[in-house]
Amino acid sequence: LSFALLLNGIITVPAGYLADRWNRTQAIGKTVVGWSAVTALGATSVNFPMLVGMRSALGFGQAITEPSAGSLLGDYYPPEERGKAFSIQQVMLLAGTGIGVALGGGLSKAFGWRWGLLVAALPGLLVALLVFKMREPRRGTADLMSAIGAGSVQHAEDHESEKLFDDGFGRFVKDMISGLRADMKTVMSIRTMRYALVGVAALLFTITAIAAWLPQYYERHLHFAEGGGEAAFGLLAVLGGVPGVLIGGKVADKYATRVVGGRLALPAVFIFIGTVCFTGSYLFRAPAGATELDWGVAGPAYVLQLLGLFVMTMAIPGLRAGLTDAIPAHLRGTGFGAFNLVSVVFGAAAAPLIVGAISSAYDENLRVAFLAVTPFSFVGAAILFRARKYLDEDMNKIMMAVLQAMNEERDRIQEKAAEQEKHSN
Repeated sequence: LSFALLLNGIITVPAGYLADRWNRTQAIGKTVVGWSAVTALGATSVNFPMLVGMRSALGFGQAITEPSAGSLLGDYYPPEERGKAFSIQQVMLLAGTGIGVALGGGLSKAFGWRWGLLVAALPGLLVALLVFKMREPRRGTADLMSAIGAGSVQHAEDHESEKLFDDGFGRFVKDMISGLRADMKTVMSIRTMRYALVGVAALLFTITAIAAWLPQYYERHLHFAEGGGEAAFGLLAVLGGVPGVLIGGKVADKYATRVVGGRLALPAVFIFIGTVCFTGSYLFRAPAGATELDWGVAGPAYVLQLLGLFVMTMAIPGLRAGLTDAIPAHLRGTGFGAFNLVSVVFGAAAAPLIVGAISSAYDENLRVAFLAVTPFSFVGAAILFRARKYLDEDMNKIMMAVLQAMNEERDRIQEKAAEQEKHSN
């Protein structure tokens, strides 16, 4: 699984390059169709390795759609509305995951796992049809709306997408390698991005590591019943994660201009507070030799984690909106590709394995493993807080570039009109 996640991270970078050059709505729609097809094909698996291979392939869908989706939201919504936009996107992700697991599990139990996979593929086809009906926005249109304080989303024409394969696949690969190198160099020249990516890598290492093992922690250390750990974790995600993300989006938009680098400063504070809550929860320990669930211990620990998750998820919309604000419109696909790469490689692919190894070294003690990886979250929060110093400056550079381009276009049109009038006279 970690190998598949690693491939996911590698693929997402060239996917970001493509998101900056082709029709993003079409890319997302076609990828979702492919994702649905692979899900349905999983029902035809004749052995376990084949099933695992099919399920692992689904990770490529997010690798391709993530850069395009992030770039699209940046062009559909101006800076002052991006926190709300990303909060809705992330809540839909949480809701879809929860509904999918519950519905798929119920169908699998009632009719067998093959039917569970077949039914799970159907919503993707509906989503793809809706995506195909969306019109591709012109890159930078939302930034222009914000810069001039008026206007509406301008839609791109078909000819505005680059024809990537006209000179053959070999030429496409060469152009992509050189173009991606140049794009990544530009993205990494943005100080906000440099700090943010390092900070995100550090904090996601902790968050992903703990999230992957938290159900086992509930059963192993707090003595939840077998299977109760997964239920407790799911409830934690719904009660803490969903409201946290929704409120975080509103906070991100409200304080974006009231606090210096607000969309990075506030997430840093939220992550710090949330990490403190989780760290405190580990101090509640069942007595030695206990085998039964004791709510006097488990209750306070769970409440602290619920509060911690609520506060930490408030950081998600602001962080994503802040990265969107800091990256020029024509490079946002590459920027989100880099963000996804960091999330996968330093989070999902590596962190759970390290926690498992530490736990095994200390007699299956997950509490020790959690405490060992927790400092990385504090480090990540500190780095994000430092990045706030550069966010407003990088945003202003983008707005100045948008206004300059608008003025140049206006001058060009005026010169052309004057020349035509001269010839007519």
